[in-house]
Amino acid sequence: MPPRIALDTNVLAYAEGLDHAPGDAAKGALSLALLAEFRRTSLRPILATQALAELHRLLIRVGRRSPVQASLAVRSWQITGETALVSAEGFDAALTLAADHNLQIFDGFIWRGVTVTNPFGDHPDPRLKPFLAPDP
Repeated sequence: MPPRIALDTNVLAYAEGLDHAPGDAAKGALSLALLAEFRRTSLRPILATQALAELHRLLIRVGRRSPVQASLAVRSWQITGETALVSAEGFDAALTLAADHNLQIFDGFIWRGVTVTNPFGDHPDPRLKPFLAPDP
Protein backbone atom coordinates (compact mmCIF):
# COMPACT_ATOMS: atom_id res chain seq x y z
CA MET A 1 0.00 0.00 0.00
CA PRO A 2 1.45 3.41 -0.94
CA PRO A 3 2.10 5.86 1.91
CA ARG A 4 -0.51 8.42 2.82
CA ILE A 5 1.09 11.82 3.24
CA ALA A 6 -0.68 14.91 4.52
CA LEU A 7 0.77 18.30 3.71
CA ASP A 8 0.91 21.15 6.18
CA THR A 9 0.20 24.70 5.14
CA ASN A 10 3.88 25.66 5.09
CA VAL A 11 4.63 23.20 2.25
CA LEU A 12 1.71 24.61 0.24
CA ALA A 13 2.68 28.22 1.02
CA TYR A 14 6.29 27.73 -0.07
CA ALA A 15 5.10 26.00 -3.25
CA GLU A 16 2.91 29.06 -3.90
CA GLY A 17 5.98 31.30 -3.70
CA LEU A 18 5.35 32.82 -0.28
CA ASP A 19 9.01 33.18 0.63
CA HIS A 20 9.87 36.31 2.56
CA ALA A 21 12.63 35.19 4.93
CA PRO A 22 16.22 34.11 4.29
CA GLY A 23 16.23 30.45 3.35
CA ASP A 24 12.62 30.43 2.19
CA ALA A 25 13.58 30.21 -1.50
CA ALA A 26 15.29 26.87 -0.81
CA LYS A 27 12.17 25.67 1.02
CA GLY A 28 10.07 26.70 -1.97
CA ALA A 29 12.31 24.73 -4.32
CA LEU A 30 12.15 21.70 -2.00
CA SER A 31 8.35 21.96 -1.80
CA LEU A 32 8.07 22.05 -5.58
CA ALA A 33 10.46 19.09 -5.95
CA LEU A 34 8.53 17.11 -3.36
CA LEU A 35 5.23 17.82 -5.10
CA ALA A 36 6.70 16.94 -8.51
CA GLU A 37 7.82 13.60 -7.10
CA PHE A 38 4.33 13.00 -5.72
CA ARG A 39 2.91 13.60 -9.21
CA ARG A 40 5.53 11.32 -10.79
CA THR A 41 4.60 8.49 -8.42
CA SER A 42 0.84 9.25 -8.62
CA LEU A 43 0.71 9.95 -4.89
CA ARG A 44 -2.18 12.25 -3.98
CA PRO A 45 -1.35 14.06 -0.74
CA ILE A 46 -3.98 14.58 1.91
CA LEU A 47 -4.94 18.22 2.32
CA ALA A 48 -6.86 19.01 5.48
CA THR A 49 -9.54 21.65 5.15
CA GLN A 50 -7.90 23.71 7.89
CA ALA A 51 -4.58 23.70 5.96
CA LEU A 52 -6.40 24.87 2.83
CA ALA A 53 -8.21 27.58 4.81
CA GLU A 54 -4.94 28.75 6.34
CA LEU A 55 -3.34 28.81 2.88
CA HIS A 56 -6.20 30.99 1.62
CA ARG A 57 -5.60 33.43 4.49
CA LEU A 58 -1.83 33.50 3.83
CA LEU A 59 -2.25 34.04 0.09
CA ILE A 60 -4.33 37.13 0.82
CA ARG A 61 -2.42 38.50 3.83
CA VAL A 62 1.18 37.65 2.91
CA GLY A 63 0.93 37.04 -0.82
CA ARG A 64 -1.27 40.11 -1.41
CA ARG A 65 -3.57 38.10 -3.69
CA SER A 66 -7.19 38.96 -4.14
CA PRO A 67 -9.81 36.67 -2.56
CA VAL A 68 -10.65 35.42 -6.07
CA GLN A 69 -7.00 34.59 -6.83
CA ALA A 70 -6.58 32.89 -3.44
CA SER A 71 -9.75 30.86 -3.95
CA LEU A 72 -8.60 29.71 -7.39
CA ALA A 73 -5.23 28.65 -5.97
CA VAL A 74 -6.84 26.68 -3.14
CA ARG A 75 -9.24 25.01 -5.56
CA SER A 76 -6.30 23.89 -7.68
CA TRP A 77 -4.76 22.28 -4.58
CA GLN A 78 -8.04 20.46 -3.96
CA ILE A 79 -7.71 18.87 -7.41
CA THR A 80 -4.09 17.91 -6.68
CA GLY A 81 -4.81 16.15 -3.39
CA GLU A 82 -7.42 14.42 -1.32
CA THR A 83 -9.34 16.90 0.83
CA ALA A 84 -9.88 15.73 4.41
CA LEU A 85 -12.73 17.30 6.34
CA VAL A 86 -12.53 18.17 10.01
CA SER A 87 -15.12 16.60 12.30
CA ALA A 88 -16.64 18.30 15.33
CA GLU A 89 -14.56 15.99 17.55
CA GLY A 90 -11.41 16.90 15.62
CA PHE A 91 -12.16 20.59 16.04
CA ASP A 92 -12.70 20.14 19.77
CA ALA A 93 -9.40 18.24 20.06
CA ALA A 94 -7.65 21.04 18.14
CA LEU A 95 -9.02 23.63 20.57
CA THR A 96 -7.70 21.61 23.50
CA LEU A 97 -4.27 21.12 21.91
CA ALA A 98 -4.03 24.80 20.98
CA ALA A 99 -4.84 25.82 24.56
CA ASP A 100 -2.69 23.17 26.27
CA HIS A 101 0.40 23.66 24.09
CA ASN A 102 0.11 27.33 23.11
CA LEU A 103 -0.42 26.51 19.42
CA GLN A 104 -2.28 28.40 16.75
CA ILE A 105 -5.65 26.75 16.16
CA PHE A 106 -4.58 25.61 12.68
CA ASP A 107 -1.61 23.78 14.22
CA GLY A 108 -3.83 22.14 16.83
CA PHE A 109 -5.51 19.78 14.39
CA ILE A 110 -4.25 16.24 14.70
CA TRP A 111 -5.32 12.79 13.55
CA ARG A 112 -4.69 9.50 15.31
CA GLY A 113 -1.86 7.50 13.79
CA VAL A 114 -0.25 10.46 12.03
CA THR A 115 3.51 10.90 12.17
CA VAL A 116 4.59 14.49 11.70
CA THR A 117 7.87 15.06 9.86
CA ASN A 118 9.60 18.20 8.67
CA PRO A 119 10.95 17.99 5.11
CA PHE A 120 12.83 21.27 5.63
CA GLY A 121 15.00 20.11 8.56
CA ASP A 122 18.65 19.13 8.39
CA HIS A 123 17.74 15.47 8.87
CA PRO A 124 14.34 14.72 7.29
CA ASP A 125 12.54 11.56 8.31
CA PRO A 126 13.91 8.58 6.32
CA ARG A 127 10.36 7.78 5.14
CA LEU A 128 10.47 10.96 3.04
CA LYS A 129 13.71 9.97 1.31
CA PRO A 130 12.01 8.38 -1.73
CA PHE A 131 10.23 11.69 -2.35
CA LEU A 132 13.06 14.10 -1.50
CA ALA A 133 15.93 12.37 -3.31
CA PRO A 134 14.48 10.10 -5.99
CA ASP A 135 16.70 7.65 -7.80
CA PRO A 136 17.50 8.73 -11.41
